[in-house]
Amino acid sequence: HARPPPSMARFHTDCIERPLRICFKLLGHFIGSHPWWFLIVPLILSTCLGSGFYFLKDRMSNNIEEQFTPVYGPAKTERRYIQETFPGNDSMFSRLRLSTDGNYATFIATSDRNILTVEFLQHILELDFKVRSMVVQFDNKSFEYVDVCAQVMGSCSSNDILDVIAYNANNIEEVNLTFPWYYSSFKSFPLYLGLGSVTLDKGNSVVKSAKAIQLHYYLREDKKTKTDIWLESFVNLVSNCSSTSIQVSYSTSMSMQWEFQKTPASVIFLFSNTYAIAITFSILSCWRLDTVRTKVWVASCGVFSTGLAVLSSFGLLLLLNQPFVMTVASYFLLCIGLDDLFIMISCWQRTRVLDSVPDRLAETYKEAAVSISITTMTDALALFLGCGSPFGSVRSFCLYAGISICFCYLYTITFLGACMALNGQREAGNKHWFTCAKVPEDLPSENSKVFSICCVGGSYNRISEKEEPESMSHFFERFYGPILTHKSMKVFVFGVYAVYLAVSIYGCFILEQGLDVRNLALDNSYVIDFYNNQRQHFSEYSCNVMVAVKQPFNFCDEDQLKHLCLCISKFESLDFVNNSLAWFLSFQQYAIATNVNISSKDAFQMHLHNFLELNFMFTQDLNLTVDNDIQASRFFIQTLNKTPMQDLMTVLRKTAEKCSVNLLVYHPAFIYYDQYTIIRDNTIQTILVAVIVMLVVSLILTPNPLCSAWVAFAICSVIVGVMGFMALWGISLDSISMINLVMCIGFSVDFSAHISYTFSSSPKSDVNEKAKDALARLGYPILQGALSTILGVVVLSMSGSYIFRTFFKIVFLVIMFGLLHGLVFIPVFLTLSGACW
Repeated sequence: HARPPPSMARFHTDCIERPLRICFKLLGHFIGSHPWWFLIVPLILSTCLGSGFYFLKDRMSNNIEEQFTPVYGPAKTERRYIQETFPGNDSMFSRLRLSTDGNYATFIATSDRNILTVEFLQHILELDFKVRSMVVQFDNKSFEYVDVCAQVMGSCSSNDILDVIAYNANNIEEVNLTFPWYYSSFKSFPLYLGLGSVTLDKGNSVVKSAKAIQLHYYLREDKKTKTDIWLESFVNLVSNCSSTSIQVSYSTSMSMQWEFQKTPASVIFLFSNTYAIAITFSILSCWRLDTVRTKVWVASCGVFSTGLAVLSSFGLLLLLNQPFVMTVASYFLLCIGLDDLFIMISCWQRTRVLDSVPDRLAETYKEAAVSISITTMTDALALFLGCGSPFGSVRSFCLYAGISICFCYLYTITFLGACMALNGQREAGNKHWFTCAKVPEDLPSENSKVFSICCVGGSYNRISEKEEPESMSHFFERFYGPILTHKSMKVFVFGVYAVYLAVSIYGCFILEQGLDVRNLALDNSYVIDFYNNQRQHFSEYSCNVMVAVKQPFNFCDEDQLKHLCLCISKFESLDFVNNSLAWFLSFQQYAIATNVNISSKDAFQMHLHNFLELNFMFTQDLNLTVDNDIQASRFFIQTLNKTPMQDLMTVLRKTAEKCSVNLLVYHPAFIYYDQYTIIRDNTIQTILVAVIVMLVVSLILTPNPLCSAWVAFAICSVIVGVMGFMALWGISLDSISMINLVMCIGFSVDFSAHISYTFSSSPKSDVNEKAKDALARLGYPILQGALSTILGVVVLSMSGSYIFRTFFKIVFLVIMFGLLHGLVFIPVFLTLSGACW
């Protein structure tokens, strides 16, 4: 190579890059001399490690809570405390006091007209009777709802609206319903839990009409296998119960889990098309009309090499008992291998044809291996950093993908290199790519031109002694490079980048956070209709949050009780809190009504015992010692749907912290909403650490610190663009999109790193010539890698799953913006900053 100018050489940091190039050159020569060893050993290794797929079924982890909620979320600690302090009682079921979502089936009956009529209620009562009398088979025995239901004092838990009308539709004309609570002479009923889209008479709380009724059927939680069979039978029964006058949507506590598990099977056909398109394009893009110089076998081996890498890495982790999450990792890993393949082929074609195969492979490794090493290290490091994510799905994905990238690199260097050497031996013998028969280099005079297409090949440039470049490489060298480096075009590129950056930053400010659980089900799932109806008709009232008093508390002491009542008033002063339900307030009312004195400890304990006998549900709100001292207790606050759930959770926690009493707030939904408190900060932290690590890697391996800085800049720029356009494309920042953003961190650097490294190692002296040389050498391979990915993932845009559509959208954005930076922005920026440098 020509020596660069002193001003450039002064800042070169090739103390590691240069020895690496020499080592890779020696490795390439060795592989070229002994290709069969490097072909057979990876095959044997992959076969051995692939045996881990035997354990795939046992290692599958599709639990929604484990994969899509923070591993150490505060709500999980709160739930553990509630379960230990206030254990449930199977004989006194209370929906209000559940520490989990519970084990249940439910349906919502809706109508465009008033559903509180005799006709509609009769339909609902008939359906309720079918559900309760449904006979289910288990272990050669039959059982009904009464055998598995959650019980209250020996009877199955019931639905309030049906209790109010005494299971007689005609009684609706006699009952004067009030909302949200209905009070009878014996009991009060929270009708807001069962009635939706309620219209009240003006000036009072009397129900005029309603458009939806929701019924729940809670089951025992100690017979999981048996109750799951009942829930499946419930789904089969209710699925055909809609009519022209009344529509029924339904769900169970297991429905979302079952529907989520259907997602992988729903995209098998699309994935097969994805692989077929990517493989076909990759092979065809390496096809040449020259029957000797065509690289069709090398392309095929490159695809096969990536398959071996996935087989080895996944098999190894399955053997090590790592949980396996069905994600879209394998497809993108295929594209990583193909990117490396295109770089290797491009460098091979620039070696001298007349050199020996070991020498040609040595030169190929010298030019390509460091560039491939940079992108592999950055990709792998980004993914391994993602292993520290608080989400199980992100951890599993990053571990599997990171190890797969390492194997992909290993097999590219060994297996693919051996395949190139064997293909090089065929080319050296001027043999046909298919028949392996030796063919003439020039067309014999007695044969037609058709004969030359099939049976003539092996030509090369006699002056440079290199293979003739593809037409696209010629385009990048003669047309695209000169146009891009023109002064007026550089000004235009800066204008385009300014618009890109402005739109991206705007999108980042409007990016929403959090995973909507509905998105885990397929678009045509029955649970989508249920969630839509629940949101439409039952959105006024939000969750009933439990507040635990975590300290021993003397409720006889008026001063202490005032502090607690002050805390309750703070909760009730929040605009989204409707009311509260506390056992000690009810106990005070009881004491006043019965005219008893509870100011002393003995009297308090004695009358509390009598109170709890009349209000047995409150016994679950107290944790008593052997001496009947109150170790811990809890009360409840009803919230309204005026505030987003994540804000509601955060405000309630902050309110509890401000109280002088040691309080804890909890609701089962908080398990999922904890993601809102950490997803943004965790994503930003992962991105920043990854950018710093990649900058260090780039500085070490790239012989020009300025180019390394531009690589780091490209990473940040692409990530800002992807996050900004995510918001504009309707994608939220959640654990699913975070998986793709972690990929984005690594893959956004690939194109820019290849161009930057080639720019810095170019023998040209002028910066514009350096940019032209880099584009001429790697413009087409980069374009090949980008197109192979886009052509593949575009099929996933037709998926019925939010997960795979999100994958398509983000990968599309990553590839497009990465390509834009690699082939447009970075070459221009390098020429300007390089000139100043």
